[in-house]
Amino acid sequence: MKKLLLCLPLVALVMMGFVGCKTHKREWNHQQRKEMREALKAYRQMVYLNDLTDAEYLIFTDEVANGLEAAYPVYATFIEMPGVDDTVKVVIVETIVDYLNADRHNMRHLFPNHDLVAEGVLPSGLNLKQQREFYTCLAGKVNGAFLTLNDFIVALEADTTVTSQIQQMDADCADELFDWVITEVDIIETN
Repeated sequence: MKKLLLCLPLVALVMMGFVGCKTHKREWNHQQRKEMREALKAYRQMVYLNDLTDAEYLIFTDEVANGLEAAYPVYATFIEMPGVDDTVKVVIVETIVDYLNADRHNMRHLFPNHDLVAEGVLPSGLNLKQQREFYTCLAGKVNGAFLTLNDFIVALEADTTVTSQIQQMDADCADELFDWVITEVDIIETN
């Protein structure tokens, strides 16, 4: 009898563990997730996303779809709600911000090396180490200029004067790292 009484709390504890360990069941089915990933292809041309490889973009869309599914577990209700496109854009931007917060070297997707070379900001032929040094410098300058990464993203989307501020940061980093001085030349056309 004593053994039985001693075992009851143990059995109750194990049963509470089984009851408390509910697995989170996904609400969207495979087809609905596939439809969402297909819909996310329309956003591929957004800054940051257009520089991702296909594999990186697939992982990105999975994270966005999972975030949407967690916030809106009933797919039919989500798709039919007004402002669904705005909701998707917000989740995309939040995911981009998460990526940038996770690793500042992800700024290479906002300001791709090939674009910076074409604009004359960076010299061509930089190796990966030099590119990482540049993006570390740029991220440091952005972190110093903006209180949060979210402020930076909002400023990029809303204010065109930020572009010239970022261009100055690009130029400063290029000059500091590669003795690459960017000079602006005004071209005046006359008839």
